Amino acid sequence: MPEADAKTSRGMLSQRLGVSDPHRLSQWLWRLFVLPAEQRRPLPLLLELIWLRLRVVLIRELGVRKPDSPRDWIAACLLLRPASPDAPTEAWHAPLIELLQPLWFVLKLMWWPMQRLSARLDRVDYGPADRRLESFARLTTERYPLIGYLMVISVTLLLAVCATTPLSPGAQFALLILMWGTTLLLRRLPGKVPTLIMVGFSLVASSRYIWWRLTETLDLQPGAEMVMGIGLVLAECYTWLVLILRYVQDAWALKRPVAPLPPTPQTWPSVDVFITTYDEALSVIKPTVLAALSLDWPKDKLNVCILDDGRREELRRFAESVGAQYIIRSNNFHAKAGNLNHALSMTRGDLVAVFDCDHIPVRSFLQTTVGWFLRDPKCALVQTPHHFFSPDPFERNLGTFGRVPNESALFYGVIQDGNDLWNATFFCGSCAVLKRSALEHIGGFAVETLTEDAHTALRLHRHGYTSAYVRLTQAAGLATETLPSHIKQRMRWARGMAQMFRIDNPLFGRGLTLLQRICYANSMIHFFNGLPRLVFLSAPLGYLFFEYHIINAWATTIAVYVLPHLIQAELVGSRIQGHYRHSFWAEAYESVLAWYIAVPAMMALINPRAGRFNITAKGGLIEHGYFDWKISIPYIVLTVLNSAGFIVGVGRLLFWNTHEIGTVLMNLAWTAYNILMLGAALGVAAESRQVRVAHRVPLRIPATLYFDDGRAVVCTTSDYSTRGLGISLDAPLAASIEAPVKIALSRGDREFVFQTTITSLTDTRAGLRFERLSLDDERHLIECTFARADAWLDAGADTPQDRPLASLGEIIRFGALGYGHLLSSAFALLSTRLYRLRRRTPLTATA
Repeated sequence: MPEADAKTSRGMLSQRLGVSDPHRLSQWLWRLFVLPAEQRRPLPLLLELIWLRLRVVLIRELGVRKPDSPRDWIAACLLLRPASPDAPTEAWHAPLIELLQPLWFVLKLMWWPMQRLSARLDRVDYGPADRRLESFARLTTERYPLIGYLMVISVTLLLAVCATTPLSPGAQFALLILMWGTTLLLRRLPGKVPTLIMVGFSLVASSRYIWWRLTETLDLQPGAEMVMGIGLVLAECYTWLVLILRYVQDAWALKRPVAPLPPTPQTWPSVDVFITTYDEALSVIKPTVLAALSLDWPKDKLNVCILDDGRREELRRFAESVGAQYIIRSNNFHAKAGNLNHALSMTRGDLVAVFDCDHIPVRSFLQTTVGWFLRDPKCALVQTPHHFFSPDPFERNLGTFGRVPNESALFYGVIQDGNDLWNATFFCGSCAVLKRSALEHIGGFAVETLTEDAHTALRLHRHGYTSAYVRLTQAAGLATETLPSHIKQRMRWARGMAQMFRIDNPLFGRGLTLLQRICYANSMIHFFNGLPRLVFLSAPLGYLFFEYHIINAWATTIAVYVLPHLIQAELVGSRIQGHYRHSFWAEAYESVLAWYIAVPAMMALINPRAGRFNITAKGGLIEHGYFDWKISIPYIVLTVLNSAGFIVGVGRLLFWNTHEIGTVLMNLAWTAYNILMLGAALGVAAESRQVRVAHRVPLRIPATLYFDDGRAVVCTTSDYSTRGLGISLDAPLAASIEAPVKIALSRGDREFVFQTTITSLTDTRAGLRFERLSLDDERHLIECTFARADAWLDAGADTPQDRPLASLGEIIRFGALGYGHLLSSAFALLSTRLYRLRRRTPLTATA
C-alpha cells in the first residue's frame, strides 16, 4: 500500500512539473528549473520586449542553431566556435546597445515630463516664499505662540494618520517611487520650503516603517529569537527618535550675523582671557598666549591669564616674560571646571573668554563676539566654531583631510546653528565668551559632570539667560593625533553627557522651553548610539547562523517599508548637512566609536558619580606607521563574525534555504554593508606617520625675500607653520640650499622681517626654516599668520558638496584599504614571530 501511494504521488508530481518520462533523471532535473510552456506566467510587456531582443542577440552572437533545443544552448555557451574570416567585425558594445534600446526608449518617455517640470521649477524664485515663511514663523513664535502650538499639534496628528494608514505592499512601493521622484526634484531647489517638504516626506516614510515594525513584525518565537528581535526594534526606535529630534534641531539654521560694537572703545567691557593647560608642551601653549596678547582690544581692558594645573616653572617664567597673568592652585579638584572657577575668584573682568591651550584666536575674536552682550543684556554666552588645522585620525589615516568634512564639522556647521534658533547654544569649553555676572549667579562653572561646558550652558539657560552662536571661525587648534586619544576624548564626552542626562535631565526641571529641552536631550541621547550601532552590526548574524527570523515578514515587504525610510533620510541629510557631513560617514564614525562609548555611557547612566576627567593629548608625533592591534580588537572580532556569517549565508542561498531566497539575500546585503563599514574602521586603526612638529597651514599673502647681497625678490606664501614657510616663485631663484635669507611679512601697514634658511628649492617653489627667532619675532610671526583676522574665513570652503553615490564609493574604497592594512600587518607580524622562533631553535638544539 505505501508503494502504491508513492507511485501515485510521483505520478501527480510528474504531471504537475510536466515530466514526460518519470524514469529519466534528466527530465526531473530540467523540470525542476524550467516549467512547461503552458504553465509559465506571461512576463510584463516591457520585460517581454527586452527578453525577445535579448534572445535574438544571444542566438546571433552565440550561434545557436536550434533555439528550441536546451542541448544546443548549452553547447553554444560552452563551446567557442571560430569566427568566419569573412564575417564583418563589430564593436564589442554593439549587442549591448541593441539590447538596451527598448529600455532606453521607455526611460526617455518617463523622464521627459520630469525634465520639463525640473526646468520650470528652476525658473521659480523661491526667495519671496522663504521670506514669507520666515516672517510667519517669527510672528507665530513671538506674537501669537498659540498659532504655532496649534500648527505643531495639527502636523503631529497628520503625521500620525499618514504613519498608521495601512497600505498594500504594492501601494507602499508606489509611495516610495512618488516620494523619491519628488525629492530628487526638490533637492535641486534652493530655500527652506523644499527642505521642509523633504523633511515631511522623510518623517512620513520613517514613521510608517516604525509603526509597521511595532504592529506587524513582532510575532516572534520565545527565546533568543525574541530577544534579538526586540533588541533590533528598540535600536530602530532609537534611530527614529534621534531622526525626528535632529530635524527639529537642524532643519532651520539661524545664521546669526556679527553684532557691531559701539564706536567708542572706552565703553567696551573688560575681558579676562583664560587659557587652560595641564601638561601640554610650551610649544603648543606659546602661540595661543601670544595670539591672545595680540587681540584687537583696549590693552587696559584685556587681561590674559594662563591657568596651569601642571604648576610648571618653565611656564611661569614664560608668562612673566610676555606679560600674562600666571594662575595656579594648590590642588586639581574638579579638573578643568575647578581650574576655571579658581581663576574666576582671582580676576575681575566683565567678560571671560575661554580657550584650550592649543586653540589660537585671531585678533578679531573679541570684536566679533562681544557685540551680542551689549545688544542683549540677558546674553550670557557667545560661542564660535572649533576649527582644526591639523588632521584628526580619520583624516590622516584615510587621507581625507580637506576633502571630507571631519567628525566635528557637523556639530559646528549645522547643529549649533540650529540650536541657536531655539536659544540653546552649547558652551563647548573653548573659543567662547561668557558673562562673569551670569557665571557667578549660577555658582560658577558646573563641576558635577565630565562635560562641564555643556552643563554650564544648561544651567545658564535654566536661569533665563540667552546664548548666541556666531558661525564665523575665530580660532583654530590641533585635532587629536591618534585613534586611541580620539576615542578617549569621545568616551569622556559620552560619559559626561550621560551624567548630565541622569543628574540634570533637560526634559525635567524648571527654566527651559520645550525646544531647548529637545535640543539638549537630542545632544545627550546622541552619545547612546554605541549600543544601537553594535546591534545593527550584529543583527543579521542571528538569521545567518541560527535562522532566527528577527523581523517576522517577507523580504519584499520589508524592502518596500525600509527603503523609503533609508532613502528619504539619506537624501534629506545630504541636503541639510551635505557640506558638513557626507553620506554614509556617520555610520563609519559610529562603527569606530560604538564599542568604546557604549559601556561608559551606560555605566554613567547607572552610576553618574563614576569616572574621572582625562586630558586629550595634543601635538604628538608618530615616527613610524603601524597597525594598532589593541584598539582594533573589537573591529576584528565583528569582522570575523560578519565574514563567517556571510559565508554561511552563501551556503543558505545555494543549498539550505532556497525556499526563502529573498530573506537570505537581504541578510547577505546587510552583512556586506557591515563588513564594508568595519573595513573603514580597520583603515582608521592603521596609523600613518606624523613627523611634523608644527603643522602646515595654507596661506597666500604677498611677501618679500631679502638676500645678503642686497637683492629683493617679491614672492607669495603658499603655507606656513611656527617652524617655517613655503613660498611660490614667479621665476627661478638664484640661491642654494641652506642659504640664509630674510623674509618680510606684513600686518596691516606694518612690515616684519624674519631670518630664515632655504631648506628646499625648485623653479617655482621654496621651503624656508625660521632661524633664531626672539620672543618678539615669535609674537610678530603669530600676528602675521595664525592671528590674522582673515586667517580662517575660508575654512572648509574647498570641501566639496556631498554626492551620496560618490561618498558610498569612497567608503567602499576605504573598506578595501582597511582589509589590505589588516592582512599586510598580520603577515608582517607572523613573519616577525617566525623569524624570532627560527633564531631561538638552533640555540635550544645546541643546549
